[in-house]
Amino acid sequence: MITKIPFQLIKIEDSGYHLLIEVEINQKSAYLLIDTGASKTVFDLTRIANFIDNTTFTDNEILSAGLGTNTLISKSVMLGSLKIGEIEIFNYLSIVIDMQHVNESYEKLGLQAFDGVLGSDILFKFKASIDYKTKILKLRKRK
Repeated sequence: MITKIPFQLIKIEDSGYHLLIEVEINQKSAYLLIDTGASKTVFDLTRIANFIDNTTFTDNEILSAGLGTNTLISKSVMLGSLKIGEIEIFNYLSIVIDMQHVNESYEKLGLQAFDGVLGSDILFKFKASIDYKTKILKLRKRK
């Protein structure tokens, strides 16, 4: 099965583009940046509260790197479901970090805030391909 998900190509001033995709977290619409260089899919610490009832997080012992900082303190939380196109992942143990600084930069540029980053853990698992011409993310799942 191949699911095709449209994405928005967002120009970031003169520095390039970001890809924004709409997904569902616990049956609520959410927006994630597609980041092939991110090793894990992560969600914003403050924005995740819009999608879960219990905001009790488990501390991760390992510091994460990326998103414009050397180290990030990360936490984890279980999502009941994460739906990307026709692919639904149940009981997804997700990483949560503070992305406020990135969303503040987006706001200053007049861009839509996002809820997290779709990383290579999911992109690799579902053999993702990105078609920039048609602005479609394709994910493949065995039947």
